[in-house]
Amino acid sequence: MRLRIIVSTVAALASAALLVPAAATAATGKAHGLHAIRGACAAKTQAGAAHCNLRLLATADGAAAAAAAPTGYGPPDLRSAYGLSATGGAGQTIAIVDAYDDKTAEADLAMYRAYYGLPACTTANGCFKKVNQTGVQGSYPANNVGWALEISLDLDMASAICANCNILLVEAKNNQNANLYAAVDTAARLGATEISNSYGGAEASTETAQDVHYNHPGIAITVSSGDAGYGVEYPAASQYVTAVGGTTLTRSGSGFTESAWNGAGSGCSKYELKPSWQHDPGCAKRTVADVSAVADPNTGVAVYDSNCSAFGQLLGQCFKGWGTVGGTSASAPIIAGVYALAGNAASTNYPSSIPYANTGALHDVTTGSNGSCSGSYLCTAGAGYDGPTGLGTPNGTGAF
Repeated sequence: MRLRIIVSTVAALASAALLVPAAATAATGKAHGLHAIRGACAAKTQAGAAHCNLRLLATADGAAAAAAAPTGYGPPDLRSAYGLSATGGAGQTIAIVDAYDDKTAEADLAMYRAYYGLPACTTANGCFKKVNQTGVQGSYPANNVGWALEISLDLDMASAICANCNILLVEAKNNQNANLYAAVDTAARLGATEISNSYGGAEASTETAQDVHYNHPGIAITVSSGDAGYGVEYPAASQYVTAVGGTTLTRSGSGFTESAWNGAGSGCSKYELKPSWQHDPGCAKRTVADVSAVADPNTGVAVYDSNCSAFGQLLGQCFKGWGTVGGTSASAPIIAGVYALAGNAASTNYPSSIPYANTGALHDVTTGSNGSCSGSYLCTAGAGYDGPTGLGTPNGTGAF
């Protein structure tokens, strides 16, 4: 995932980094030899805690591929790829739930929005609000540069898709599940119309007891499906959320093509009941994902971050600038933004059911795979529903 991401020790940094070969893409214009790197907030976590689902383009030696100007997809690209208008979303509030504090969140958001000509979204004008997990402003958790990049990604993607939406950033005390659950409940209590969650962890037999935190009727709750390929994470597995898978989004002439990203999570939940609107035949329980959007860091999105990151610390320098970022941490806030543009979540107790009633208004992604499952649709894209990309990607707001 990303820029340089911070950890407290060299040993922690080493365990956090996972290099995956990447090729140059027409999307970013990057040179061959770049890699997608996992950082501190995406490292494997202990039981009862979550990791973020973000990947960053980096050079072969692990240094972030930073730039003075964006190299990934920006708002015009994403709107073009997904048939979205630059208007709409007034009166909607997208909540971003993440762990720890990003001390430069508002300043970095201002930089991103100014660069792309988006309207200002600040505390002063009432568009942006940052609170802790109990809803208090001005008393925030410890700053964490790994999660700060995640926060920047989420804020930027919500802005890219719904520039006229208000944004509520709810920061959990840390990445312990109980604190993230509390932050989701706070987002709902404070009036969010959409809640984006770009984190997850292993499924557990106790997870259904936690579904109450994601069962907020009339609020569209999106969750990233994971970045480790075939396999299911929680809370993406919750029957009450829209689990968002990932694609490789490639510029093709004047348009775009998509295939399933090989890192996107998918599969059959071990514990969650299948929601009534899901009818795929190969999984008796809840199937992940529901819909998808760009997540491949090799065709990633532009993100601005000025919170010092881990590799920067290790090398005696801080990263400040633009990075190309992916992971299903990107696709989850993108889909939250599309729900906000559509403005229909309050019309039903379960907004996650809406795309299933409007499949004709989605791009059906039919190629690509995220792992091995005997060729099943659970890990291989094909016509109609499949695990890695769900029902498909947005084609306007009609499916939401």
